[in-house]
Amino acid sequence: MPLQNRVDPFGEIHATSERGSFTGNRGIIHDPETRTLLNRRWATKAWITCALEFKGVRRVPMGRNRPGNKTGWTELFFLDEVTALAAGHRPCFYCRRHRAKAFAAAYAGAFGKEHTNVDEIDARLHRERLASGGQPVELDRHGLHLLPDGAMFSDGASDYAVRSGKALRWSFAGYDAALGFDDIADTDMCIVTPATTLAVLHQGYAPEWHPSAERLSAEAVP
Repeated sequence: MPLQNRVDPFGEIHATSERGSFTGNRGIIHDPETRTLLNRRWATKAWITCALEFKGVRRVPMGRNRPGNKTGWTELFFLDEVTALAAGHRPCFYCRRHRAKAFAAAYAGAFGKEHTNVDEIDARLHRERLASGGQPVELDRHGLHLLPDGAMFSDGASDYAVRSGKALRWSFAGYDAALGFDDIADTDMCIVTPATTLAVLHQGYAPEWHPSAERLSAEAVP
């Protein structure tokens, strides 16, 4: 049975056999004896996105990964960084420092900050992310065309990521279709990616995509 550790764009955590291309955490939210989630879905406002491989460290998901056989942070997994950003996570300053600094610089540019305080970023995201109580923002056909690449939205039946003027349909296994905006613009939609992260994307932060997005983009080229 797969562990309940795979995150969807809304920030909800599921059990599924598909593997992700990024990991991350929200603190300790599991029981290492049963390797199941606790009732809480976060233990900190710092929701981060981490590299799957870093300095050869190996961990047992939902196990005891701290010195002294103590419970370590709960490993969560994402299809790609686009999904993690939609769920309200940000890059880790430890294992993805270069990307975290780029995210922070884009945040500073978006909000006119001379110095970036990561606690401020986490607090803003915590108010906005849907999985920690944020409210979805309605989206119409005009707003759809204004979303930056890497933003995610949903029509209730499917979730999509914006890339090069197309809506890539999301699944735990990867993106499986590239639709034109006009094909879905008549449906009721909402923005999934937090407003703060949208501002960062508008500033030019380029998230890392799952290979299936690259394939769909290549197929769309005449």
